[in-house]
Amino acid sequence: MGRLAKGRLFAALALVAALHTTAAAQAPSAQTPSSWPNKPVRIIVPVTPGSALDITARVIAERLSAQLGQTFVVENRTGAGGTIGAAYVAKSDPDGYTILIHSAAVTIFPATFANLPFDTARDLAAVTPAVSVPLVLVVSPTRHKSLKDLVSAAKAKPGAINYATVGAGAAAHMTAERLRLSAGFEAQQIPFRGAPEAQTEVVAGRVDFFFSPVLAALPLIKAGQLSALAVSSARRSTSLPDVPTTIEAGYPNSDYEFWLGFFLPAKTPRDIVERLYQEIRKAKDHPEVKAKLAASGGEPMDMTPAEFQDYIRKSVAMNHVLAKAAGIKLQ
Repeated sequence: MGRLAKGRLFAALALVAALHTTAAAQAPSAQTPSSWPNKPVRIIVPVTPGSALDITARVIAERLSAQLGQTFVVENRTGAGGTIGAAYVAKSDPDGYTILIHSAAVTIFPATFANLPFDTARDLAAVTPAVSVPLVLVVSPTRHKSLKDLVSAAKAKPGAINYATVGAGAAAHMTAERLRLSAGFEAQQIPFRGAPEAQTEVVAGRVDFFFSPVLAALPLIKAGQLSALAVSSARRSTSLPDVPTTIEAGYPNSDYEFWLGFFLPAKTPRDIVERLYQEIRKAKDHPEVKAKLAASGGEPMDMTPAEFQDYIRKSVAMNHVLAKAAGIKLQ
């Protein structure tokens, strides 16, 4: 090949390479964080449809779809107390297209499951809480007039008082144990299948107290069938503004925050995690979303991914202590 022909060939190859580089720069890969999301996104709910977790997921998913121009599909993957859905997300591709919404229960699992198929703090990237769901300590109106009255009665007859839960290691159980340890009294746990059964026994006076979700207890409180003595959250419930927190009632370190929040697989690129946080925060600020979350019992709660991840680590450690103190056996 002559010198002139070689020169023309090299020039053509250089032009092709330059065009290829320019095209690649102008058409980013579908997997690059800057292009997320460019296909439908799944939100995995580890419990059955109709629950507060499921409702929250669907309300926020609808708004995210509108904001980002991609479909956010809610998928229920239930079983094993909510661990199956969490494990599925923990083992999913860390590309931002599989999201988990879970409750504070995800920080209780390490203390209550012997062979948990994932590590909450290591395998899930915390994004942000969706809402706080306060629990309210309810009693029969004929029993106790204040939380101090309840505690005094419990101390007067050690071990004689009892409280309802919806199973060992559930939120109502851990919340009651947190208060019991702070106030320094003994009490017997009585498990029930669900909140309605537990509330019925408290109304009848056969069970001394129960930490119920505020929304579930509100009708009975308004009807005068239950008395609300305190809420478990760090702040008062907007639904029960006159009811003090357990801390305000005089018991330091007795609060137990029950929340619903979003997670991604641990190795998801940080800018996708941050983008999802910003979009969820924006969605929660929408008036229609605010109203729907409030109607389902949710209270405003916001943390950055870094703050939420630190909160998760601390909650896992705290629940190990609580589970040991409560004598909860590993499942």
